[in-house]
Amino acid sequence: MNDQPGEPRDDRDDTHPDDAPSTAEGPRAFDAPESLADPEPGPAVETVRSRRRVVLFTKGDDQDQVAIAEVLRMETVGGVLMLAAAVLAVLWANFGGTSYDDFRHLYLGPLNLQHWAADGLLAIFFFVVGLELKRELVAGSLRKPSAALVPIMAAVGGMVVPALLYLAVNSVLPDGNSRGWAVPMATDIAFALAILGLVARGLPTSLRAFLLTLAIVDDIGAITVIAVVFTTDLAPLWLIGAAASALVWWLLQRYRLDTWWWLHVVLFVVCWFCMWSSGVHATIAGVILGLLTRTSPDEAHDPVDRWEHFWRPVSAGVVVPLFALLSAGVTLDAGVLGAVVTEAVPLGIILGLVLGKLVGITGAAWLTARFTRAELAPDIRWGDVAGISVVAGVGFTVALLVAELAFADAPEVLEEAKTAVLLGSVLAGVLAAVVLGARGRSRARLPEVADAP
Repeated sequence: MNDQPGEPRDDRDDTHPDDAPSTAEGPRAFDAPESLADPEPGPAVETVRSRRRVVLFTKGDDQDQVAIAEVLRMETVGGVLMLAAAVLAVLWANFGGTSYDDFRHLYLGPLNLQHWAADGLLAIFFFVVGLELKRELVAGSLRKPSAALVPIMAAVGGMVVPALLYLAVNSVLPDGNSRGWAVPMATDIAFALAILGLVARGLPTSLRAFLLTLAIVDDIGAITVIAVVFTTDLAPLWLIGAAASALVWWLLQRYRLDTWWWLHVVLFVVCWFCMWSSGVHATIAGVILGLLTRTSPDEAHDPVDRWEHFWRPVSAGVVVPLFALLSAGVTLDAGVLGAVVTEAVPLGIILGLVLGKLVGITGAAWLTARFTRAELAPDIRWGDVAGISVVAGVGFTVALLVAELAFADAPEVLEEAKTAVLLGSVLAGVLAAVVLGARGRSRARLPEVADAP
């Protein structure tokens, strides 16, 4: 049994939720087996697990549905861990005296723990995001953008409208601050999929593909904003060093030397350090290296699959919860809570996450379907899209990161912004659970009219 990053575990399930492409007509697969909604079997790939024959990319059956449920539960667990860490951070910050601030401001080398989490650990999170982006670009829902036009445009609307709503609120109310316009743009993939997993009973499987495509495009937007807007004082030589290490990474992938996992780890650290020293946010290194990793729709265990298999549990179970623990701790006193509903910055963030995402995603999806040839998947209705748009209002991880970058020199505003992100994400999550839960129960009770709007 081999747990090295470059090799998958021999006893692991060879399926993965995102290995197969998903399109606007419905996901090609919810897991590695062929989609339940797609009656046409694909090419069979045989693997062995515990002396049992498993055939990948075959027509869905009951076993596939069990695998789907297992994947949803894993995503739910990741979301629960993140939520538990955030709750612990809030409790610690409010009832632990100064120990919480003392802990996260403890220095290890050049950075304190909070900055190590935001600049260092989150590079692993963004590396996994980059791997997922690469798969979707090569063999997934983004391979043919025309087939995924509705969720792609929905994601664009879900970024533009919240940002505009934030700017509008901060231009009207006194003491407005335009620097936080990018905070409500973000969608937290882990939380969003966790909520969908909790209420997925009765909902179409293609709804997950819609949410995943939307969240991936949203991530591209967030990564672009972080790289462009929050980059200052560029150091060209360090940037050249980051580019050189990324080039070596690509060459190793190009010539199929991806089994040299130790060299990839060294290159990752070197690229991260050079990026951090260059003035560009260090997490961008993770995205770049993820996108430069080789993948192929015809290879069962390509490097993207192996690296994602190794690092996704680390990201979901360690990296993101630690970031939440070190970043989500806000003091919920009367002053901060009062500011959330009266001050321009927190009010703009909450309205952007809850109302802006709903209007932006649903509106852009409707306009795209109305004025182009693109259509929703046959089993998705506009009520489902509205529910997904509310789920997308759970910003959390990336929203907290952007808030820290935007208000780094304004601690009081940062505290209000973080509180707004937490409250807005909780409100969006609760509303999403209610809306999607009601949709699922309605479909389950009335299967004969499941296609009703």
